[in-house]
Amino acid sequence: MSEPLDSRQLRAFVTLANTGSFTGTGKELFLTQSAISHAIRALEADVGCRLFDRVGKSVALTPAGEQLLHHAKRVLEEMAQAREALEHLGKWGRTHLRLATSEAVCEALLPNVLAQQKEQFPQCQVTVASADMSEAVELLHNGHADLVLSLEPGPEAGVEFIPLFSDELQFLVSAQHPWAIAQQVLRAEIPTQPYILYSRSSHTSRLVEGYFRHEEMTLLTMMEVGSMSAIREMVGRGLGVSILAPWVARDDIASGKLVALPLGRRKLTRNWGVLHRRGRRLNLSEEQFVSLCRREGAQLVGGGAEARTPAA
Repeated sequence: MSEPLDSRQLRAFVTLANTGSFTGTGKELFLTQSAISHAIRALEADVGCRLFDRVGKSVALTPAGEQLLHHAKRVLEEMAQAREALEHLGKWGRTHLRLATSEAVCEALLPNVLAQQKEQFPQCQVTVASADMSEAVELLHNGHADLVLSLEPGPEAGVEFIPLFSDELQFLVSAQHPWAIAQQVLRAEIPTQPYILYSRSSHTSRLVEGYFRHEEMTLLTMMEVGSMSAIREMVGRGLGVSILAPWVARDDIASGKLVALPLGRRKLTRNWGVLHRRGRRLNLSEEQFVSLCRREGAQLVGGGAEARTPAA
């Protein structure tokens, strides 16, 4: 395989073709005439043919030179574009930010965050993949996502975790549910309720199972649903009880359609954050995204409806 041509020699070649003069080329490139002559001789030796004919004090391209000029201009133009793109990255961060997160976060947190991100980085294209934690981590490892907004995974995930905010899982019931009317949860009634829970394979479901296993309870799961909006609607219609963070249903809670109640005197909390590949340094736009998520997440959790009374 042939060695690539020297870019400095190509630049001298293109400039000489444009000026037709060694003296003019030297002035334009801030080099001596002898340096230009040396560069052209070296390039001709490399390609194995003469590129210029001397015509008095000027030079003219040979047919081989005409052919090389066509390619050389394109090469130098692409190199200039590459440099410009890299300089843009250094100043503004990536021009394409690929995110992966859950449906609930897409609905509740991302709209405000991305609106503010757009103001700071108007040229940054953002794509968002809706995925649960395991799918999102896989996208990260496969290079199909730059950042993942997710719950804190275990060390086996092999990723870096940047903490953002914490939330608390609570019972979610319709306003007509006896617990909502009494504004308290009777411990003896917890195992008897029909539950509408998020997909059992999810990290949140495993946290819930572990919590009630510690309480020596087994929940009666009536349905597993992979959509938070569908769960909210079903609970609102009185079809069962769910266990979610209040911010997921903040509008329904604020309107009085749903009521959030604590699981018990012992809280079940989760840690949210941004995941990225180990050893990878975040660029400017990504750091800004993390900062916006932290601020918006704190407002989201802090603005949620307060739970009423612990389980009796």
